[in-house]
Amino acid sequence: MDLRLTETQEMFKKVAADFVRAEAPAHLMTQWYRTKETFRPELYRKAAALGWLGMLLPEQYGGAETSLTDCAVVFEELGRGPVPGPFFSAGVLGAQIVFLGGSDEQKKSLLPAICKGESIPIPAITDQAAGWGPEAVETTLTGSAGGFILDGSKRFVFDAEAATGFIVAARTESGEIALVLVDRASAGLSIKALVGFMVSAAEVTFEKVRVPGSSVITAGSGWQVLSGALEKSLPMLCAYQVGACQEIFGFTAEYTRSRVVFGQPIGRFQRVQDHCVDLSVHLDAARYATYEALWRLDSGLPATAAVHEAKAVASEGYREVCNYAHMVFAGPGTDYGHPLMAHSVLAHTLYQYLGTPSHHKHSMMDLLYPISPKHALR
Repeated sequence: MDLRLTETQEMFKKVAADFVRAEAPAHLMTQWYRTKETFRPELYRKAAALGWLGMLLPEQYGGAETSLTDCAVVFEELGRGPVPGPFFSAGVLGAQIVFLGGSDEQKKSLLPAICKGESIPIPAITDQAAGWGPEAVETTLTGSAGGFILDGSKRFVFDAEAATGFIVAARTESGEIALVLVDRASAGLSIKALVGFMVSAAEVTFEKVRVPGSSVITAGSGWQVLSGALEKSLPMLCAYQVGACQEIFGFTAEYTRSRVVFGQPIGRFQRVQDHCVDLSVHLDAARYATYEALWRLDSGLPATAAVHEAKAVASEGYREVCNYAHMVFAGPGTDYGHPLMAHSVLAHTLYQYLGTPSHHKHSMMDLLYPISPKHALR
């Protein structure tokens, strides 16, 4: 596995880094996270103009048809902000769900609009706040005259505030999982922002929402479509978290050199050094796991287990990097005007987004070491 970037990837990296410095400087970014106003429409439009939405889609649908690693390089730089917005949830995951599960007509009408930033379909998958898996889909989709009726509540929807519509996973009358596209303005749909030590998360409720038949993306293979979309999409989220970890490591290391206590930089104290080493270990683990998954995908090798590993290591690593950085900064790092707090709130939010590290570790082990039925625990 060669981690060196190509000339094209170096160009993507520089453009994305310049974008972050110009459009999301620390003093603005910390304000957005402090007030939880994390959807910046003007920022999203500029990203669309740069071609960063739908990068993995074919050119016929308005995408750039880049490799996964090309796209990940951009997301790693966005994570350094951390730049908020539905770049991943709509521009990658939402786009991949439509691309893999939608009809030709749906692809032609939806995907170019996603790439232009005009349509922002946000996935609303599980009904349980921290649960993940097909068993966590409880919202119902029942037939009615002229279409369907959607009933249920998605208790943890990331980037819901930015949505023009939602890609909703629902249980059909036959017990299968369907994916349907629901307009945000639909009667009976409500969005309630979640409070607490999290950001950009909301509960979305559907009370007898009418869904026309033309809005059904897939009627019975919803979880299979979602799993395929996640395999290509999750490494982008992991790359975003790797970039965030790298940024935290950078400003934490600088602080250990500039903060003087008892006449010497705090970086000379053994305990501070221990925290920095632990921070570095989690950063490296997240980077190597993420880029192995990307390499396997781009090389056409089996990658499902590697993707589960990357999601587990990157989500856990991002949270732990924030924790060790807080130990170094102490009081100053708890000020919401400090970039570390924006990262910390986001890290705790992403920890459970699309499955906790524990879920993905179990999924990885099930793939690598399958248990035969006769040896399964009863």
